[in-house]
Amino acid sequence: MSGLFGKIKQGIARTKSQVFDKISHAIHAKAKIDDELLEEIEDILISGDVGVETTLALLDNVKTRIRKEKYEDSDKLFEVLQDEVVQMFPESTYTESELSAAPYVILVVGVNGVGKTTSIAKLAHRFKSAGKSVLLAAGDTFRAAAIEQLQEWAGRIDVELVKHQSGSDPAAVIFDALEAARSRNKDVVIIDTAGRLHNKVNLMEELKKISRVIRKVIPEAPHTSLLVLDGTVGQNALNQAKQFVDAAAVDGIILTKLDGTAKGGAIIGVANKLNIPVEYIGVGEGIDDLQPFDAALYSKGLFEQ
Repeated sequence: MSGLFGKIKQGIARTKSQVFDKISHAIHAKAKIDDELLEEIEDILISGDVGVETTLALLDNVKTRIRKEKYEDSDKLFEVLQDEVVQMFPESTYTESELSAAPYVILVVGVNGVGKTTSIAKLAHRFKSAGKSVLLAAGDTFRAAAIEQLQEWAGRIDVELVKHQSGSDPAAVIFDALEAARSRNKDVVIIDTAGRLHNKVNLMEELKKISRVIRKVIPEAPHTSLLVLDGTVGQNALNQAKQFVDAAAVDGIILTKLDGTAKGGAIIGVANKLNIPVEYIGVGEGIDDLQPFDAALYSKGLFEQ
């Protein structure tokens, strides 16, 4: 766990130094908790891309705790803020080590450029390292580069890939991949999808079609749908997320590029407003740098003095 905490701390270092350390300075400048201090913290959180609604809800909870527990010493604010940030994240029911079906089907969605294909490879590597057999489905047929990138990753981490030619019907690729996974007794199938389309077909309708095809082959699938979001875009990640939630029935979030941004606080608002758990965070470029998200460790890393 200490190794994971170290990676999380490293991943959120810019967010901590450029946003949450300002909270530390504000608290240390005051001996007692007062309205002026709370307003300053509110401004810092909003400027850190946590989002206005989430910031107000978070501070309402903090004020309630302060009144209820009769805190006056400003140092107590660290503890209360850390606890209340954790509460903003919905709990996950997904367990990587205890898959509920075989093959366990994971549908991965997100706009182009967020690190979706790389995240799929890293996720496949995690399962393979845990002794699971993995098959990848190259469902982003509208981008030849996406198929090539996934094929390169499949070779690098030594997992099977089902693909068709660029421009093929993505649903046909996914149908073939699921049939192959069943016949080859694969433990996990991870499906890549388009982040945008080159024709007039609506992307969200295409994703709904893919979900219907998956259910025809395996009625209870996809077992998990993961939305990949770019941590560097801050509150714009919320707008991205809203587009996908209905079309793909998103169960969890993968937050990428967390190590390269000061906007890591945005995920608090995204998870809270959409009521979707964060499952993984990308904290580096390495194949092992996709880590399970732990809200308590994330919050501890932000507020650690």
